[in-house]
Amino acid sequence: MTIGATLYFFAKGVFMRDFLDLPPLDDREAKLELALIEEFLRAQGNDPAALGALADEERQRLLHDASVYAAGKLAEIEARAHYVEDLHRRE
Repeated sequence: MTIGATLYFFAKGVFMRDFLDLPPLDDREAKLELALIEEFLRAQGNDPAALGALADEERQRLLHDASVYAAGKLAEIEARAHYVEDLHRRE
C-alpha cells in the first residue's frame, strides 16, 4: 500500500483497526504505517474517525504531517534493524 492509498483510507474513515482482519498485504510495512499515522493524529488531539468533519485544507495538512511522521518512524525502525543486523554479523 502506498502512502497515497493510506491517506485515502484515512480521509474516507478507514483506520488501522479496520485492517486487522485483512490478509497480509504485499507491503509488509503498510499496517505499521497506518498505526503510526493513527498514533500521530491521536497525539495531536484528533480523532481519526472525525477527520471527515474537518475542512479539506486542515485534513490534508494533518494527513501530510502524519505521513511525514510515519515515514520518519519507519526510516528509524529500518535503520535500527540494519544496525542490529550488522552487529550480529560481526559476532
